[in-house]
Amino acid sequence: MAARTRYLLTYDISDPARLRRVHQIAKQFGYALQYSVFVCDLEPVALIALREKLRATIHHREDRISIFVLGPAGTRRAEHVVHLGRGPAVLDSDEEAVW
Repeated sequence: MAARTRYLLTYDISDPARLRRVHQIAKQFGYALQYSVFVCDLEPVALIALREKLRATIHHREDRISIFVLGPAGTRRAEHVVHLGRGPAVLDSDEEAVW
């Protein structure tokens, strides 16, 4: 069994219907800290499944999802951030970004 990693999942979804769908997906993989902020302890296969479900749901030019890698489950350090959809202002691309 692969080790679990802790992620912080945040989202900003512009359409109410997509917002509800994204929230339901997030609840499948983690627990809410706030309405659009979730903590997810995931094995690599579950992370892939989460990202694929989110990619299939969002509008990539309007919505933003960020996945912060916090390190091994149970720790409190962050290694990098992943953005799906509308990235931060420093990005010129709508492609997935890691920084």
